Amino acid sequence: MDSDLIHSIVARHHLQIMGGFCPHSDDPLPADTRFVLMLGPLAPSFWRFVTTSKEFLDGKKDPLDRWSQRVIGQIATETASTPLFPFGGPPYLPFQDWAIRSGRCWVSPVGLLVHDTAGLLVSFRGALAMTQSFDLPPGASQSPCENCRDRPCENHCPIHALDDKHYDHRACLSYLTNPLGIDCLSKGCAVRRACPINGSTMQPPSQARFHQEARLSASTR
Repeated sequence: MDSDLIHSIVARHHLQIMGGFCPHSDDPLPADTRFVLMLGPLAPSFWRFVTTSKEFLDGKKDPLDRWSQRVIGQIATETASTPLFPFGGPPYLPFQDWAIRSGRCWVSPVGLLVHDTAGLLVSFRGALAMTQSFDLPPGASQSPCENCRDRPCENHCPIHALDDKHYDHRACLSYLTNPLGIDCLSKGCAVRRACPINGSTMQPPSQARFHQEARLSASTR
């Protein structure tokens, strides 16, 4: 299948190809996989589009994951590929490792993934295991952090919950339930928002709050 056609099919659902890679023999993928395309939100239209879907209107749990399964499943059918998802485990597929292998993501100074165009707001809704190879446009030759003078990510966490050596997950979640943490709860992680590469991927407050509340909900399950 022509790569331009796949880009068009993906964009129709307000998603985009965030990178891709050739699989290794030990990757947990179908045996006939020749290439993996990683899919993420197409900002800034994604959130407005997805929140009008039936999954967000039926009042049931996990609307975004259910939307991703349905839509990426449809895309997989159209492209004769196999859909893959970063949720639904354990075991979980190694999306972070795959992102780095795509050549478009790196580990940032605070340990979070940073993408060459999405910055610290990079996220993946799924991937496609393709039975043919693809030539994708090359990403940046090095991490955008290399030329970031101020490195605002290193000093924007109000409770110093993460650095290059650790992430205090419990402290972060506790802060989100505290009135002092309303900014991070309602607008999204201050560290992620501080990245100058984010650009048009900056999330609207409703999307940021959805993801933060989903984190809190998952921590109590």
